[in-house]
Amino acid sequence: MALMTAEQYIESLRKLGTRVYMFGEKIDNWVDHPIIRPSINCLAMTYELAQQEEYKDLMTATSNLTGHTVNRFTHLHQGPDDLIKKVKMQRLLGQKTASCFQRCVGMDAFNAVYSTSFEIDEKYGTSYHENFKNFLIEMQEADYTVDGAMTDPKGDRSKAPHQQEDADLFVHVVEQREDGIVVCGAKAHQTGAVNSHWHLIMPTQSMGENDKDWALSFACPSDAEGVYMIYGRQSCDTRKMEEGSIDVGNKKFGGQEALVVFDHVFIPSKYVFMNGEYEFANMLVERFAGYHRQSYGGCKVGVGDVLIGAAALAAEYNGAEKASHIKDKLIEMTHLNETLYCCGIACSAEGWKTKAGNYQIDLLLANVCKQNVTRFPYEIARLAEDIAGGLMVTMPAESDFDSETVVGRNGETIGQICDKFFAANPAIPTENRQRVMRFIENMCLGSSAVGYRTESLHGAGSPQAQRIMIQRQGNIQGKKQLAKDITGIED
Repeated sequence: MALMTAEQYIESLRKLGTRVYMFGEKIDNWVDHPIIRPSINCLAMTYELAQQEEYKDLMTATSNLTGHTVNRFTHLHQGPDDLIKKVKMQRLLGQKTASCFQRCVGMDAFNAVYSTSFEIDEKYGTSYHENFKNFLIEMQEADYTVDGAMTDPKGDRSKAPHQQEDADLFVHVVEQREDGIVVCGAKAHQTGAVNSHWHLIMPTQSMGENDKDWALSFACPSDAEGVYMIYGRQSCDTRKMEEGSIDVGNKKFGGQEALVVFDHVFIPSKYVFMNGEYEFANMLVERFAGYHRQSYGGCKVGVGDVLIGAAALAAEYNGAEKASHIKDKLIEMTHLNETLYCCGIACSAEGWKTKAGNYQIDLLLANVCKQNVTRFPYEIARLAEDIAGGLMVTMPAESDFDSETVVGRNGETIGQICDKFFAANPAIPTENRQRVMRFIENMCLGSSAVGYRTESLHGAGSPQAQRIMIQRQGNIQGKKQLAKDITGIED
């Protein structure tokens, strides 16, 4: 099958029997639901740009498995050039959507499972790697979106999976069959889960021998029997259900998360890529986390580009664009944003070849990248809010600006009063100021904050998770030896 168009992708979702619940009720037509549809539009952009000649070098690649042209989101990185193009592609998509386009987790999972399954087979003589290659070819040829699922609910964080009072708090095997396995559990905070055709499951942490039943990697379709999803709420999400286009901020695009539940789901053997090899759980976690932390040096930068532009527009519309402190704030926002991009490019350029043949990023630099992402977008957002001013969160509703209710002594309507008192730069229509204020509010505080501000902190692991990896990868002993060599200290 050729690369799907955006329209074909959306229609393909209609053919799935995915079970989605929101606000306590089953959503039958979730594809057209006003809260969900912006996230579908966002993901559809990964298909739309792949069809455009000017972006094909970034958006597509040649599969090492088939020799066919595939969407880069289904590609196995073959060198530093692929890793760098990945970051540039993510920045481009962030610029086009100002939100989370949701397909990165699957791409990062593909590359982590590919190399890890190879090394499991190398030790145990299993057939996981061949299983995975066949699965990935299936995904590439159909141009499917796959949700890379790592995060378990975890329960009591002080206890390992086998110690939890409820075994389902980590995805685990409940039955081993000759033709496959049966699993129970859930994956939480799953980006793009509802909008995906398939799910690629991975363990969420390192595990011991007693955790064998939880050391799992497998794939299953979104509408497999026993799989259902509970949609995650976002700030200001019900604004998408209102009439009008201003108050929602970003009417067309948005992100999504969901709780994905596995209630005695049968997984055929051909879709199993790890089953009890607990000592490889940490390898898979670290490799996926590294790829995904690299991703943030692209996607968050692209969204940051849009936020910087919106802040500059707000300054212009407020009549303050020439103030020196405004210029300085925009410079600082740009400096922070480009520093994140530098980190994404650096860990890509320093990538190394795995035993399986695909390329892994530099883990230390990827974790430095994500550690910066936990901080810099918050400062970029703070500066954007500073430039925009308080009107960003105190402005009357769009319906007030449209109101024809007469309130003024001279017959002025509520709409006319709002238009009069919220005008600033006389060369700019008040509506333009409305739009950019709501847009900044949405990016910094509303539903798009899920794909920028809040996700920058918790996505791809908490800040502490990166600090642990920086400690492991930082080679303090080697640095101590450098100091000893120069100072003449001998042990």
